[in-house]
Amino acid sequence: MFDFIIRNGRVVDGSGLPWFKADVGITGDRITAVGQLGKASAKQILDANGKVVSPGFVDAHVHGDLPLLADPVHEQGVRQGVTTHVIGQDGVAFAPASPETMTYMRRYTAGFNGNFPTPGRDWRTVTKFLSQFDGQCSINACTLIPNGNVRMEVMGLTPRKPNFAELTKMKALVREAMEQGAVGVSSGLDYVPSIYADEDELTALCEEITPYGGIYVTHMRGYNREKAPTALQEVFNIGKRAGCGVHVSHFNCLADQTIPLLDAARRDGVDVTFDLYCYLYGSTIVAMITLPPETLEGGIEATVERLKQPGTRKKLESAFANPRFPIHTMRLASLPHDKYRHLEGQTLPDAADQCKQSILDFTCDLLIATDLAAGCVVRHFTERQESDILKLMKHPLMMAGSDGIYVGGKPHPRGTGCFARYLGHHVRNGDWSLEEAVQKCSYHVARRFGLKDRGLLQAGFAADVVVFDPDTIADRSTFDDGKALAVGVEHVFVNGTPVLLKGVRTSARPGRGLKRN
Repeated sequence: MFDFIIRNGRVVDGSGLPWFKADVGITGDRITAVGQLGKASAKQILDANGKVVSPGFVDAHVHGDLPLLADPVHEQGVRQGVTTHVIGQDGVAFAPASPETMTYMRRYTAGFNGNFPTPGRDWRTVTKFLSQFDGQCSINACTLIPNGNVRMEVMGLTPRKPNFAELTKMKALVREAMEQGAVGVSSGLDYVPSIYADEDELTALCEEITPYGGIYVTHMRGYNREKAPTALQEVFNIGKRAGCGVHVSHFNCLADQTIPLLDAARRDGVDVTFDLYCYLYGSTIVAMITLPPETLEGGIEATVERLKQPGTRKKLESAFANPRFPIHTMRLASLPHDKYRHLEGQTLPDAADQCKQSILDFTCDLLIATDLAAGCVVRHFTERQESDILKLMKHPLMMAGSDGIYVGGKPHPRGTGCFARYLGHHVRNGDWSLEEAVQKCSYHVARRFGLKDRGLLQAGFAADVVVFDPDTIADRSTFDDGKALAVGVEHVFVNGTPVLLKGVRTSARPGRGLKRN
């Protein structure tokens, strides 16, 4: 007897092959049959007539590290059929981490990771971090090793190159974390201290993940027309030198410029892939967008003290007059201070005008008040258009990653809408076939991150299963209401246990901390 049988569904199994009519049997935490199950019995039978039955979706890039622990229900992802998060992103996250590193990372990344309280939880290692998700969250999580954490553990926030002894210690930390189940190394080459790592340092760290089949995942040094070619070449060089697969996060590039570079790298033997969300605006911390790297040297306290000095503001005039990013398009998403919270949702120029300040002075005062924790939504760059998204979506190297941020009153809609938008709007619009959409949201990601029993609807695989209506699945979140939940998903199973059943949330917490297998 099965625990569950899902009957009469249109099975899209994640392989990319055409859908077929079949029943799906679940026993314990495994899929135990896919086919015509006839009169087989089960403790509960669900009719999926007219619905799609697919593997659970794996979010390739998402900031769910602390949000999953603080809000284990995670309605935002479950309502889209997301059953696994890949966390530890952008080189600045939470494991491995000594107390000093943890304190810094919590504060520095508060604008996108959220400095959520996690009472009663304590970890330093990847092993202990992954255990926090076992039986305590609605969905699963696997983790990357943030290069900024490794660097900080050995040499603090110093911007110089590591010496031989320091690099040896950093490599040992990476090797230990891989042995504990991490899926690779991440870097965020716009964030402190990840930004200080050069190609040699990153290659040395990646040489440690290669024997384990790990992947190097990077927020690279630039995505626009001027920076992308050089940034991509560094990624390719690291992959070739270290012998590992490489993966570019949130590939917000010009398609016609970068697709030939990706294709050429593949022909040259570089195992490169990328993830993408389907929006022309991104989201991050205000400090990274507005301040030059040298202003951020030394950590949060040093930066805050620097911003209080008139001389610093004088030096910043040129940076604000010729910004690295289009700051005039910035919308304030998360302002964790009572004086400024009412300005969430306003553009930076409008907020500064309301406060009767220049943009420079307003930004500096905001960053001081929020301890650099202000978050924002910002246009990638005006040259990039919807056509770039569509061209990149169609490329075989692409997989889905929301870059979801669950902080503030006016968050980016991608955290609650990206996967539903891919499966709804983009399938019904003909940008993807249904089979292609499911594959890019499930198996393509699971395979890339070494989750060998996830991402496919096959007997023996983990029972992460989604049932959704292909005609009604849709994103409802907007830039004005980034918290609106998706619709159209009927059932979601995580490790064989329903967390969404007949459209109703259950109290189950069957998620696990997944290790590279």
